[in-house]
Amino acid sequence: MTRAGIVTVAGKPNAGKSTLLNRIIGEKLSIVSPKPQSTRDRVVGIRTRDDVQMVVLDTPGLLNPAYPLQEVMRATSHQALSDADVILYLADALDGSPPPLAEAAGLTTTPAASVLLTLNKIDALSADQRLALSSANPGAHLISAVSGEGVDDLLAEVARLLPESPYLYPDDEISTQAVRFFVSELIRETALEQLEDEVPYSVACDVEEYREGSKPLYIRAVLYVERESQKRILIGTKGTRIRDIGRVARVKIEQLVSETVYLDLWVKVLPNWRKSAVALRRFGYRLPTERRS
Repeated sequence: MTRAGIVTVAGKPNAGKSTLLNRIIGEKLSIVSPKPQSTRDRVVGIRTRDDVQMVVLDTPGLLNPAYPLQEVMRATSHQALSDADVILYLADALDGSPPPLAEAAGLTTTPAASVLLTLNKIDALSADQRLALSSANPGAHLISAVSGEGVDDLLAEVARLLPESPYLYPDDEISTQAVRFFVSELIRETALEQLEDEVPYSVACDVEEYREGSKPLYIRAVLYVERESQKRILIGTKGTRIRDIGRVARVKIEQLVSETVYLDLWVKVLPNWRKSAVALRRFGYRLPTERRS
């Protein structure tokens, strides 16, 4: 009998959730950035090995929302916790013992799924620090998503906890999301890498055209920001920054799709899009309770 189920990776911003998803799947699906709150939507990865299929959900960091986009992010994380068969509650080992998941997520009740406390970034700890952390958190899994240390043991425990079930997806799939989604994320990741201060949090990416069958593959994408001053920063002097973003993003996309790409990249202003329900819907987000904007 095969086993299959949903494995939700949840935790505070910058705990390493995206790095862990990529490690589990063996492919780069989720963007990785040292800047917190880089994951805005759940990213789905599928791992099928040894008669076990894990549908792994990378989720936005658990936080107290300050504006509508963060409300969407929080609701996305809560839904993923509700959907899960197993939850990997990921915390930064450098921060010591984390609060209970329900407290960190702002939940009124403990999730029904099995919860595995997973302390990440142990590669930065000494042997004595690891021992102290393990003693303070009996049963916790100590891992490094970067090096892979401890991840195999963690996945073996996840496999034991998943229900007996037929596979939920064909065994050769690695995600349920369209290539356009990952193209958009790679462009946004590249912008995050090259921008500083508050500008990255104001950037959204929309793939307006994905011309399959064209040689090279033609992709038209728009990076949206909230103010004209941010647009000028994103474009850079004589267009140098946006050209650099496009050049680096194109290489990443070509690695993803395994073909030559022509990336037609633009920058536009959409005022206060993070606080607008209309703008959020335009980018595929839905507020928990729809409101007028």
